[in-house]
This record gives sequence, structure tokens and C-alpha cells, in this order.
Amino acid sequence: MGEILVGACSWTDRALVGSGWYPPGWRDAEGRLRHYAGQFSVVEVDSAYYALPSERNSLLWSQRTPDGFVFDVKAFSLLTGHPTRDAALPADLRGRTGRGVPDDGLLDEVWARFASALEPLRRTDRLGTVLFQFPPWFAPGARSETFLRECAARTAGWPLAVEFRHPGWWQEGLYDRTAGLLAELGTSAVAVDMVQTLRTSVPPVTPVPSPELAVVRFHGRNEAWGTGSKEDRFRHTYTDGELAEWVPRVARMAGHAKRVHVLFNNCCADAAVRAAEAMRRLLTAEGLTVR
Repeated sequence: MGEILVGACSWTDRALVGSGWYPPGWRDAEGRLRHYAGQFSVVEVDSAYYALPSERNSLLWSQRTPDGFVFDVKAFSLLTGHPTRDAALPADLRGRTGRGVPDDGLLDEVWARFASALEPLRRTDRLGTVLFQFPPWFAPGARSETFLRECAARTAGWPLAVEFRHPGWWQEGLYDRTAGLLAELGTSAVAVDMVQTLRTSVPPVTPVPSPELAVVRFHGRNEAWGTGSKEDRFRHTYTDGELAEWVPRVARMAGHAKRVHVLFNNCCADAAVRAAEAMRRLLTAEGLTVR
């Protein structure tokens, strides 16, 4: 049975910082991370999606966390086919996206800088996985499969996890093909919890194509998903009953993978860290190996 690491999708989210969860004296950059790492064993670097991370920050993150703590780093938006604002690029790379499409050399340079930024985490065994979250229009098909293969080739040797936002990948009839493709590429799959009443809802399936790692991300169950502001989309307070639905699922995942990361993305005030605490309690009560 694999071990289960539980945490949140950010430790720097403004709503969390303002919620009072961090005690007085622990609210600067170093104090926040040290406090968080004293409570949980995994965190997602959500900010890396919006701007390229830096090698300096990765080194500081490594120095400020204990052995055994890991970071799941979200891939920069340009690397997953999302629209990327020119201002999100380093100053010397701006002006080369032309209508959102990078020129021939820009993508190579961004990949190189992204990899370099993660190197301190890799060297210190702090890199849990690199999360590739693909957009809702990234639909199943030959073109998308080719893109996935290119991503896997560029990240050879990295721990890699894939989250699909298009529900078709995990629908009946394509599930086995999708899981088989990820297994072939040596890539972990991300299971998701989200509202299930929308046309774009991804089903709560729990594929484990990699024996090394499985990931679950809890996005909340707000029906404003896809239409409201960020706060609207992710505003949700998980009940113990809702979390309990996932206890046997996470246990099954841990039966097939050496490690399972359970991350909460309902990032309004302290809702994510409170849900993580509750989930850890429920999993521990079942006799599972949780930290």
C-alpha cells in the first residue's frame, strides 16, 4: 500500500494569507512556507502556471522545507496550450507570441528556462511532480496525442502528471485508450473532484497508469465553474460526507501506486487547508499511511 500525501494547491494565495490561518510572526515569505511545511507534506506551486518560476525561488523553497516535503509544480501556461499574456513572459522574450502563437524558438527557450528553474527541486528530491493541466478545448484525438508525446519527450526523466479538463478523455469508450497512452508515456494521471452537473464536468474516475504516483485535485463543487470569477469557481467548503466519498477511491489508488498526492484547490480563505486537514483525519482513521 502506497503512502498518501495531503496538502493544498497554494501556500501563498492571497485569500489564505488574509484568512488568519498563518499565525502572527509567520506571515513573511519564509515564515509562511516554514509554517505550511510544518503542517503538510506536499503543496502545489500554482503560481508557475502564471509566470515562469525562478531557480532562485526553487532553491529557497528547498532550503525552507524539511526532507520529505515535496512540491508539485504546475506547468507554465504556454507549455500546455493555454493563452499566455505577453507580460507573463520574461522581459527579453516578450513580443514573440504573435496572436498567442509562439514563434519557432520561443517555445524551446521557455521549456529550457522552466527546466532550469526546477533543477534545485530535482537535486534535493523536493520535486513531487510537474502538473500539466490541459485546457477544456484539448479534446481527445490524434493531434492532442501528438502534443502529449511531445511534452513527454521534452520532460524525459521528470515526474509528470496530466490533468484533462475535457471530459471526453475519461468517458466510456475512451477510458482504456487514455490510460494506456499515459502508461506508455510513463505519466501519472490526475483524478478530479468537481461539480458534476455541467456539460464540461470531468467524471470522478481514478486511473492509475503509473505505479509511481497518482494525484487527486479537489476543485470544489460550485456550479459557477466555468462562468464566474476565480472566487466564484472555487468557493466551496467540503463536508466530511463529501470527503468520505473519496476515502475508498484514494485507498484503491494507494493500492496501485507507491505514492498518492491529494491536493485541495478550493482556494477561498482557509477552505483548502481545512479540507486537507479533514481529509487527512478521515484517511488516517481508515488505517492508511498518511502524512
